[in-house]
Amino acid sequence: MELTNIPHLASSSSFFFSSCTCRGRRTGTGAITVFAAGSRCSADSACSEPIEQQNVDPLSVASGPANTHCYRRDFAAVALLPFLLPNVDMASAAELYDGSIIQNGVRNVLTKVKAAGVLRLVFHDAGTFDVGDKSGGMNGSIIYEVDRPENTGLSKPLKILRKAKEGIDQVQQVSWADLIAVAGAEAVALCGGPEIPVRLGRLDSSTADPAGKLPEETLDIVALKTSFSKKGFSVQEMVVLSGAHTIGGKGFGNPNAFDNTYFKILLEKPQPTSSGMPIGLPTDWALTKDDECLRWINIYAEDQDKFFADFRDAYTKLVNSGASWRTA
Repeated sequence: MELTNIPHLASSSSFFFSSCTCRGRRTGTGAITVFAAGSRCSADSACSEPIEQQNVDPLSVASGPANTHCYRRDFAAVALLPFLLPNVDMASAAELYDGSIIQNGVRNVLTKVKAAGVLRLVFHDAGTFDVGDKSGGMNGSIIYEVDRPENTGLSKPLKILRKAKEGIDQVQQVSWADLIAVAGAEAVALCGGPEIPVRLGRLDSSTADPAGKLPEETLDIVALKTSFSKKGFSVQEMVVLSGAHTIGGKGFGNPNAFDNTYFKILLEKPQPTSSGMPIGLPTDWALTKDDECLRWINIYAEDQDKFFADFRDAYTKLVNSGASWRTA
């Protein structure tokens, strides 16, 4: 674990595919398992024992030998932290554990089938950002905006994350903005995409963002580039973020696999599906009509690792756009 990365949370798909027997689990109402950041479950490394955070009344810990044992063990572990990690600021360490709680809370409710909807929440929350007037951005305001036409269908993934938030809040309060940012990263990793570090500490808005800030699905390439430019994104970043359509029901290959199939299919320019439904959105195909966009489409179609690396960077920029940060 790099100590300089403690304020960040690294998303990992290993939780879902590891054969390790000490994977996260719930042990009762309101209990969420937390793993030390940076640890990995693999065939060639031993797994660390999870630390369980429970809603226990501190005055009742002596009510039985089992509770007393757990309390003493956890207290001893916390007391030893300054000696085991002498160079770690304890406030940073606390935030690291917060991240683990959020991460595992999301993992308890997320599946591959639900991943595309959760990732769409990220884009529709952060996508309202406007560089010019500094309005919108990653601030959790999407919870007030689900009735807007452009957000049709987002009530379901929001309901999924609300369930996660109820459990997480019993242990540690989490903002909607942080929760959605972490959930999107988890959705990408779960479907086989890159691991994306997520900085924590976003504050939530108490009101909806201005309407009409999201790019419309019918925009031509000129209007699309202008829209992304107003949000602070380059043409390359616009293309790589569009690659998120590789999961879901847009018709770009396996709906549950995050890979570079999206770009390969754009180059193939296929006909509508057998059901008569067009593949993708008009804005997806608009990318193929611009030389600069087409150059990046070819690059990502040929090099999935490059797509993953650039998507990781663009996603990080997206979930930090317009965010207000906790100062303490």
